[in-house]
Amino acid sequence: MTNGKLILGTVTIGQAPRTDLIPEIKQFLGDGVEILEAGALDGLTLAEVQKLYPDPGDNVLITRMADGTQVKVAEKHIVPRMQGKIDRLVEQGAGVVLLACTGEFPEFECRKLLIEPNKVLFDTVKSVAPGMKLGVFIPDIDQVDYAQRRWSAVSHEVFVQAVSPYGCAGDKTAGADRLKQAGVQVAVLDCIGYTLRDKQAVKEKLQVPVVLARSMVARVIAELL
Repeated sequence: MTNGKLILGTVTIGQAPRTDLIPEIKQFLGDGVEILEAGALDGLTLAEVQKLYPDPGDNVLITRMADGTQVKVAEKHIVPRMQGKIDRLVEQGAGVVLLACTGEFPEFECRKLLIEPNKVLFDTVKSVAPGMKLGVFIPDIDQVDYAQRRWSAVSHEVFVQAVSPYGCAGDKTAGADRLKQAGVQVAVLDCIGYTLRDKQAVKEKLQVPVVLARSMVARVIAELL
């Protein structure tokens, strides 16, 4: 806590600052919270990041550089960097740490509260929409098989669309159109990169409940701080 403000630490799998993410999270937290940011790829050039590209069979993560450039990296290269960032944020006074990614990771060590969007998002959807026809947005085509397996624990009817959160609005509209044709009953935007505007656009297209990762975890954080 500094100057009477509680401290939230955020760890992105890409580079900080996340000017596309943090302002929207702040909307749910108010002025009494200070946010410290750290990125697993901080300090690396694009050429250096490209060396972290996934090999066949690797778990794939999609993120962005500080300038907004989308990059694809292997989870195995990111996890050790994330642990170091968690440790540093706790040392800087963070009382709660947010992993700014919905990916599924090994267990991290953290002396403070650790918010893992992967668990919050999955467990919430599983509890409120079991067996319902489910539509899922994920960032990259290389993640489709994993997403299909993962969300099949919630529903036997899962329709996955690979649509980059950092891409054009037209691609998102096309993905929503395909989910509408499939007749989904609930949609999940399964990446922290999707925005409040994305949620609204998908909801207007589908006319069904839409679950957005960033707003859901922001509400959980607000409850804890």
